Amino acid sequence: MIPSLLPALERTALAIAETKDLGDLVSLDPRQFWGIPLALVGAALMSFGAQYQSRGLNKVERITGLSAGSGLSLRHIVRLLRRPSWVVGTLLLGLAVLFQLGSLSLSPLIVVQPIGVVALVITAILNSRMTGVHLPKRAIASLSMCVVGIAIFVTVASFTAADRPVTDQKLIIILVLFAVVLAAALVLFVLFRHRAFALFYIVGSGVLYGFVATFAKTVIGRLQQGEFEWLTWLCVAALLAGALLGMVFVQNTYSSGPPDLVVAGLTVVDPLVAILIGIVVLQEAAGAPLWATLTYVVTGVVALIGVFGLAKFHPQTGKSALAEAAAPAPSA
Repeated sequence: MIPSLLPALERTALAIAETKDLGDLVSLDPRQFWGIPLALVGAALMSFGAQYQSRGLNKVERITGLSAGSGLSLRHIVRLLRRPSWVVGTLLLGLAVLFQLGSLSLSPLIVVQPIGVVALVITAILNSRMTGVHLPKRAIASLSMCVVGIAIFVTVASFTAADRPVTDQKLIIILVLFAVVLAAALVLFVLFRHRAFALFYIVGSGVLYGFVATFAKTVIGRLQQGEFEWLTWLCVAALLAGALLGMVFVQNTYSSGPPDLVVAGLTVVDPLVAILIGIVVLQEAAGAPLWATLTYVVTGVVALIGVFGLAKFHPQTGKSALAEAAAPAPSA
């Protein structure tokens, strides 16, 4: 009788142990989970903002007869500030940033940053309805890879990530990495801006805004820790520099591609860079088990492949507003 009960007791003990391990993985408290809906609202605002900014820039290109693909001129900037659609889009993106900052103040970077991928789906639907351009099957498959990869990433991260204090050493490492990235981005932009294509600007803006999100999270964390000295001010300056160059890259992307691609850079490349910093430097996933780490790698690769696929198969990639305006109308 007793020997026959031993297997059942062993199974029960194993179940209890597994339940305890699962409890240890749930690192977010109820307050921190509020960062997720804030990030979702920010994603929706981002999608509408990108759509309106894209329409405004394309309209200005047609009015001035000058492409913004190699950089914004003074005429572009003046016209953009007078274009209601671009101004509205900029305001919506500003609100999206505020919601993102709110979410970062509540939850770990590795959790809330990838949620912006929801904006990719909304933008794809909006752009298709507003332009009448339907995505081919390969582009839809690429978009699905982005969403599924990031969705699984967020799900796992929600139960394996935790906030860590930002020390001076960690902040210096991030600043040095950013200085290298910023210098490389500036050199590449100056050398290849007349030959650059949409994917260059997508990846460039995504990497820059990944650092911007990290700096925002760092500044918020140090404010919460009551530490705001020269190193934090340097962090703020780096944040502004990255945001400014990232904005230039985004506007150039609008000139040679649809808003879907812009949002892909901001919601897939951006969070993957920010998450990599969060994992490697900030140690937000230091307690994650091996299976979670493997999931991060696999889902991140899947999402990146989706971005490259979307850039390759989207029917509007490489088509500027000037080229479409100059194209002869089809004969009746």
